[in-house]
Amino acid sequence: MARPIVRWGAWGAVVGLGALWWWAVVRLAVSPDAGALEGAVAAGGWGLSLLPVHCVPKARAVGAVGAERWALAWRAARATTASPHRRSDAGSAPS
Repeated sequence: MARPIVRWGAWGAVVGLGALWWWAVVRLAVSPDAGALEGAVAAGGWGLSLLPVHCVPKARAVGAVGAERWALAWRAARATTASPHRRSDAGSAPS
């Protein structure tokens, strides 16, 4: 019996925090006297939306690259054929 109560409580918290975030965003957009509190609530809610909530362990991820392949790629990236940048005191090239 406690499970449905907890579930409804969690949904209530989500809806309440979502309403608080929208209030802050609308107040920032409309009200000329909106301040740091509204900005902090809006920025915090936006930051929470960037959290990777759909992550799985690397061992279970489809298409995940193993650590040995990353090490090989990093070693290969160090060997480049690009020319070094010219220094500002190196003089000009012949025309």
